Amino acid sequence: MNAVLKIENLRVEYRSKEVGQRTKLAVNGLTLSVSRGEVFGFLGPNGAGKTTTMNVLLGFVNATSGTARIFGVDVRETIARQRLGYLPELTYYYKFLTAEELLRFYAKLFRIPKAEREARIDSVLKLVELEAARKRPIKTYSKGMQQRVGLAQALINNPDLLILDEPTSGLDPIGRMKVREIIQRLKGEGRTVFFSSHELGEVETVCDRVAILHQGELKVEGSVDDLIHQHQCNLEQLFLKVIGYRAV
Repeated sequence: MNAVLKIENLRVEYRSKEVGQRTKLAVNGLTLSVSRGEVFGFLGPNGAGKTTTMNVLLGFVNATSGTARIFGVDVRETIARQRLGYLPELTYYYKFLTAEELLRFYAKLFRIPKAEREARIDSVLKLVELEAARKRPIKTYSKGMQQRVGLAQALINNPDLLILDEPTSGLDPIGRMKVREIIQRLKGEGRTVFFSSHELGEVETVCDRVAILHQGELKVEGSVDDLIHQHQCNLEQLFLKVIGYRAV
């Protein structure tokens, strides 16, 4: 299968705010690849280096060394992100806008031709099940609905790769289930989804493969089924074992 996302020996250092420490190592020698059509779970405790890695992929942060490519193009090239959609962990939108106004704004940013705009907006609103609420201001939306409109904006440019940072954070069980269903539909359309999450039960359900980071280093990578069989435990138990957690 073709690699949609490929990271090799990625290292990211940044200036530390801690007294007496000049630099801090956020990502240390990370190598992984994600194939076309995969749902890939990027896991680790807070501070493991997940968001830093995503920021490198998105062009927000420069790597200290190593390479990262999307569709074979170095992430430092703007063109690498043309086929990418992104949902940050904390979304902020002008809440006086309606969903369709917000999506129209993003469609213009992506220079989607006017003739295609409305059809694209209709399509993503249907996918995230917000058709009935499309003319309501976003400020009237529940947390789950706001997360789904965030997914809609990430999809407005019809991306082949979606990068989602904690897409179910703060959602109730119904909200998490809806996001999970959307990810499954996207996989069914042949899209590639790369996302971080602390909801390990959901990751186990929806992901083809996972990687677990700890203190900036890749500790475990493989298919969910293979890892569960190999370690004779569920994904949550494996995660706790990898990060060295011991119950008191």
